[in-house]
Amino acid sequence: MGLLIPARPEQCTLSRIVSLITVGVVIVVCTYVTSSPAGGDAGKEEFFSIWHRRSSDFVPDDLEVALRGAAYANRTLILTMLNKAYSEEGGLLDLFLESLREGDGTEQLIDHVLFVAMDQQAFRRCRSLGGLKCYLLRPTDSADDLSSEQIYMSDGFIRMMWRRIRFLGDVLKHGYSFVFTDMDVMWLRNPFPKLDRGEGEDLLISADKFNGMPHDYAGNELNTGFFFVVSNDRTVALFDEWHAARQVSAGMKEQDVLNRMKRRGAFRRLRVGARVLDTARFSGFCQDSRDAAQVATVHANCCRTKRAKVADLKAVLRAAEGLNRTRMEIKWPAHSECVKSWL
Repeated sequence: MGLLIPARPEQCTLSRIVSLITVGVVIVVCTYVTSSPAGGDAGKEEFFSIWHRRSSDFVPDDLEVALRGAAYANRTLILTMLNKAYSEEGGLLDLFLESLREGDGTEQLIDHVLFVAMDQQAFRRCRSLGGLKCYLLRPTDSADDLSSEQIYMSDGFIRMMWRRIRFLGDVLKHGYSFVFTDMDVMWLRNPFPKLDRGEGEDLLISADKFNGMPHDYAGNELNTGFFFVVSNDRTVALFDEWHAARQVSAGMKEQDVLNRMKRRGAFRRLRVGARVLDTARFSGFCQDSRDAAQVATVHANCCRTKRAKVADLKAVLRAAEGLNRTRMEIKWPAHSECVKSWL
């Protein structure tokens, strides 16, 4: 009969530690799953959905690195997209940066803007300016070249808008919330104090013309040039359905499709809480704010060409500079070049 050799004390200690760690992990996971602020199965469903997306579908990539580098600690950032035409010297990129650098409380926001270039030329210009966070969205094929100016409602313009929605949906799936801003939106003041979400609000979005009722998203014509969206299962589903609708929306831009979806009850069906932003603070050329001192952003919507946008936005920045210097009431300049762009 062989001798029984007792285990070494350190082996027993290591075994106990491993066992304790295993039990602790099981307890933590079970506690997290069985408890949530909402309580019940809804919390479980959300936890498992997010866990599955992160563990199975989510793979760290260059986009994750770029998003993490620009985001605040709460995984929120600002996104804008540019192509070669928009990044030309003296063009919309330069005006956008000027508005951020000269605006009231906006300069510090630049560190949290991710500039998404749709072509190599725009990416190089972005990188050449120094201090900007730039990301290259690589085209899927040669037919996806959208570097030149895409005139409103041209085939290239429509393709560019849909490519944007696909990308923004990917950002949501990475677990990041964001403010999306077109590059023809001038940031005159820090808009975040006006973007506080109410209970159940997933999407805060601008409008061409505001009817005075912020929760009447069906009665307001939504504008996708400026919006704040929170990353969750509801918004991921919305963007997936939105992009999929392209297949049955020939000749329609993404904004028109979203407005059609909301009229058909998609927001209600997907339980997406939406609020429309007042043009008194989030203004545009379609409907000027009556009080310039309250304006956070100005969008060159209702304008057809890049040349016209640049001309009229320069006038907006000059007017805003006068307001910041004198603190006196100003009158917005007429958007004459944009009016002429439709003739």
